[in-house]
Amino acid sequence: MKGFGMLSINKSGWIEKEKPVCGPLDAIVHPTVLAPCSSDTHVFHGGSGEKSNLILGHEAVGKVVEVGNMVNNFKIGDTVVIPCTTPNWLSQNVQGEYNAHDEGLMKSFKFLGSKDGTFAEYFHVNQADANLVLLPENVLPEAAVMTVDMMSTGFHGVENANVSFGDTVVVIGIGPVGLMAVAGSKLRGAGRIIAIGTRPNCVAVAKEYGATDIVSYKEGDIVEQVMSLTHGGADSVIIAGGNVGSFKQAIDMTKPGGYISNVNFFDVSDTLAMPAYSWGMGMANKTIRGGFCPGGALRITKMLNMVANNRVDTTKLITHRFSGFEKIEDAFEIMDKKPSDLIKPVVFID
Repeated sequence: MKGFGMLSINKSGWIEKEKPVCGPLDAIVHPTVLAPCSSDTHVFHGGSGEKSNLILGHEAVGKVVEVGNMVNNFKIGDTVVIPCTTPNWLSQNVQGEYNAHDEGLMKSFKFLGSKDGTFAEYFHVNQADANLVLLPENVLPEAAVMTVDMMSTGFHGVENANVSFGDTVVVIGIGPVGLMAVAGSKLRGAGRIIAIGTRPNCVAVAKEYGATDIVSYKEGDIVEQVMSLTHGGADSVIIAGGNVGSFKQAIDMTKPGGYISNVNFFDVSDTLAMPAYSWGMGMANKTIRGGFCPGGALRITKMLNMVANNRVDTTKLITHRFSGFEKIEDAFEIMDKKPSDLIKPVVFID
């Protein structure tokens, strides 16, 4: 089969590989809608270490072409939504509060980690009954593909930020994940949502999703701006973009007793640091959480339920549409270069 990915760090191309083998609990899927992600480009540039001849991609909707003999819930021809995180549900670690780390740090993220991703004619899904979801009849495939990482990750940032009714929330970075954090904060009952970003199309969508204020680094120090707007700091700050400096900024703009929630993927070479006074010399009761995207069928079923019942329109994230398997390369390139009008590209395979 053919797939698109990284030949080595910073070198992309088409790769010929054997079609993946379907185990008794597993499924083989042919993609119909794909979405390149910053995590794909992050891996491509070496952000998660040395990798080669790896098919990229982890956001997909597709058709089942093969199922294992122990799969009960799916059959050949089903249109399915594939979570970006597909845990091994037999692992002891997933029996706790988090399922993203089944056999170690982020090990539930099989695509790009322990196996090839979804930018291929066929890809493998482990434990299909627990890691696949049927596409609801009233949900567009392109809306569904936005739930598997962008929506799930953005909402996880909101969950870890402990957002509740009337809270003031700051979202740092309003790319697709940050925009979903804005939408999730509104759904969680936030009274005021301050979005930090500069791109005009992202600002416009942030307002549509519920942002009440926009802060731009071009207009001065973002901490000073937030502190002025909030008269002392936000209840919760969600880091969904930015750089290593965003960590300290988030802590500085959170009031005592508040929450800092990070869903931004820092580089393996980064060092996160803050002065002691940012954390009240350790006495500020500020809770710092960082979380990787939860996975599995139940998680994405819940995300799809919100889309199906018009709680959130994920298609607002889509700015670029491509048609044809060969266009994966173009969509990946535009995700990598991030032109000013980009939020999220999708590729329709057939």
